[in-house]
Amino acid sequence: MSTQFPASRHLIQRLIQLPRILLAAIMLMGAAVHAQNTDYPLGAGDAIKIQVFQNPDLTIETRVSENGSITYPLIGAIELGGLSIAVAEKKIASALQTGGFIQNPQVNIVLLQIRGNQVSVLGQVNRPGRFPLEIANTRLSDMLANAGGATVNGDDIAIVVGMRDGKLFRKKIDIPSIFLDDKLQDNIVLQGGDSIYVHRAPVFYIYGEAQRSGAYRIERDMTVMQALAQGGGPTARGSERRLRLHRKGADGSVQLIEPLLTDAVLPNDVIYVKESLF
Repeated sequence: MSTQFPASRHLIQRLIQLPRILLAAIMLMGAAVHAQNTDYPLGAGDAIKIQVFQNPDLTIETRVSENGSITYPLIGAIELGGLSIAVAEKKIASALQTGGFIQNPQVNIVLLQIRGNQVSVLGQVNRPGRFPLEIANTRLSDMLANAGGATVNGDDIAIVVGMRDGKLFRKKIDIPSIFLDDKLQDNIVLQGGDSIYVHRAPVFYIYGEAQRSGAYRIERDMTVMQALAQGGGPTARGSERRLRLHRKGADGSVQLIEPLLTDAVLPNDVIYVKESLF
């Protein structure tokens, strides 16, 4: 019997400590959630509650508008789109202080409903639509993969538009160069409300004494020789030495060029394969 009492006493002590352990775990989880929320970038459609310590008349519930702004008492319209919650709190506090309304305002923003935490993928992708940001560090390549990647007619360039630090953001990104040229910095982290657009790939045209006249996609670093091969090469009556290239200049005029086979092909070039002299 004497050997059971110490074990029972030890068990009772551990049961007494259990609520403290659970409370500490809950506090740590709460702190982690709060830290994560303060880093969340506000986007159009997000529902928020704004409170100012000891100023209950300044407590409001509102939504971030499509242009990223809200209307707040005493301040009026203020841009919050693209700002993290922590930065948005400081911006409202600064406006209240500099406006002479409150000497040392303590602003707290509570995220009530996330509506702007999505990204739109448009254009030449296999599954265009709106996709949620499932993790905080979702990158451009991740979202393009969600959309099924670019179609066969899709360009190598993706255009990303959105809001960063309350300002309009636009960036053209060469997708293959992220991996081929080790430009990992271009695989940017996306934010709620961003839009990705993939345009149609640039094309060239070939006609005349070509096996397969028509319009073809311009591949990376394509030359006139490769373009001619894309069209099946010249016919029995044609000659690769008798080519004419029609190219539109910056002023809108069309230039007539006798290209070399090693010359680069530019978007909307028109290659004419002439008949052989013999």
